[in-house]
Amino acid sequence: MAYTIEQVRAKSAAKLSGLLSADKAAAEALIDFAYACSVPIVITQGLRTIAEQDGLYAQGRTKPGAIVTNARGGYSYHNFGVAIDFALLLPNGGVSWDTKRDGDGDGIADWDEVVAQAKRIGWDWGGDWRSFTDLPHFELTFGLSTADYRAGKRPSQAQLDAVIAKVKGLYEEADEMTAEEKAKIAEQFKALQETVEAQAVTIGAQAKRIETLEGKAKMAAVPTWATAACVNAKAAGFIDTTADGSYDFYRMVTLLDRAGLFATKGGAI
Repeated sequence: MAYTIEQVRAKSAAKLSGLLSADKAAAEALIDFAYACSVPIVITQGLRTIAEQDGLYAQGRTKPGAIVTNARGGYSYHNFGVAIDFALLLPNGGVSWDTKRDGDGDGIADWDEVVAQAKRIGWDWGGDWRSFTDLPHFELTFGLSTADYRAGKRPSQAQLDAVIAKVKGLYEEADEMTAEEKAKIAEQFKALQETVEAQAVTIGAQAKRIETLEGKAKMAAVPTWATAACVNAKAAGFIDTTADGSYDFYRMVTLLDRAGLFATKGGAI
């Protein structure tokens, strides 16, 4: 199944609703830029409540399952709307966390392409952490710790605006690249059109040449310069008719006549 960008965006919309404005814009850009790389993704987690965080922390400790986080409630950036998790969106509608998958067949792991786009936008990647790596995780925290957020601190409007402006600039760069690509395609089309026109001229010349050759192959009337030779050739019984002869035929008859091979009885064509 080939997804449209609208379909891909829709799959993540609910998870983006609780993010800070700048993080939401950065997450939307990640979805768009990954899609432009032929890698559709879905945001699997955005804002996470304290209760949800405590539930995840209990997994593998006091609840069944593997440990998936070292952060209690209030100690994860997800709890403050400044972090996201993602997965690769598969053609069948499922999701994948296969970091080696190359679904678009370009020789680069889809996961790596998403990470590269995320870092370009400004996201910090959990895969770069030294202790507990979190490969599907990105965060954009504005230099504040979880302790700062628990204390009620938040990024300034200027910080939020700066991220939004950066995202806007990246979209503009993408548009400019598209314009350059369109210009390149236009140049290629123009060159192709010129080639086709040149070929049309060549084909026209060849057609005229063929027409000329066909005219020589079957002439409507005996050429004036061959009239006497044809009369002599017919009188000598060398030919039965002089009609519809070719240029080469009349030329041969004329040469033979000049060589004296026909009796000069005279006659009418």
